[in-house]
Amino acid sequence: MPATTITDVRTIGIKVRNQDEALSFYVDRLGFEKRLDAPISPTMRWLEVAPAGASTSIALNAVEDTADVGTDTGVRFTVPDAAAEHTALRERGVTVGELLRWDGVPPMFTLDDPDGNRFYIVEESS
Repeated sequence: MPATTITDVRTIGIKVRNQDEALSFYVDRLGFEKRLDAPISPTMRWLEVAPAGASTSIALNAVEDTADVGTDTGVRFTVPDAAAEHTALRERGVTVGELLRWDGVPPMFTLDDPDGNRFYIVEESS
């Protein structure tokens, strides 16, 4: 088996209709921090957000064809208390799914950004 020098996941990209609106959602509603905002051409910019202290960021990639936005990202964010976060996000106007609880599985729920990108919130295991 070949060895690898890959050590981490740096960034996961998602497609958004409008980077400024997406940035506002992730910073103002979810409480993420803006990590990087740099022009890469006269009409494009590289924009990353992340929870404070996280090693992996989310790149907010603008697309021209809005039919391309909105996907189940498969990304799971962790929180100390899923029920408390569920309530807090709902109170801030974030679209959240039902708080799910199964024996032997940490509590979790979904959240959708304004572009329909789905993420999961999972309670940290003790």
